[in-house]
Amino acid sequence: MAEDLHITLGTREEQYQSLIPQIKGLLEGETDLVANLANIAAALKEQFGWFWVGFYLVKNDELVLGPFQGPVACTRIRKGRGVCGSSWQQASTLIVPDVEKFPGHIACSSLSKSEIVVPLFHNGEVTGVLDVDSDELNQFDETDRKYLEQIVALISEK
Repeated sequence: MAEDLHITLGTREEQYQSLIPQIKGLLEGETDLVANLANIAAALKEQFGWFWVGFYLVKNDELVLGPFQGPVACTRIRKGRGVCGSSWQQASTLIVPDVEKFPGHIACSSLSKSEIVVPLFHNGEVTGVLDVDSDELNQFDETDRKYLEQIVALISEK
């Protein structure tokens, strides 16, 4: 019944509050970025059951697909393109209640309905983004922004 855990844990805020110490434990003592990103993507997908959770990393002036959980995704995204590229360009979290209404949205999957993208920073530079998609409209809010930014900060500290 572990797959039903996310349904019974209370409010979304309570779920994040119980998940963050677990993520800190996963990161403790592990210095490999890919391993850490993979575990964070898996933990978030498992906890919340979102459609797609993953990372894109800045390489040679593009966002390149990194560790993720979910269906096949876009491999490369240019700066300023789509939600991920816009988050990178603006160096800020973007919450999109309806991806169909986002100018230039890149439809990696037609099942994606809403999205939140949180930039990863290292030495003040955006080095990647956490991208979370839902197959429901209006899935993400300020609670998600607050806690996903905290989770991304844990990566930046490494």
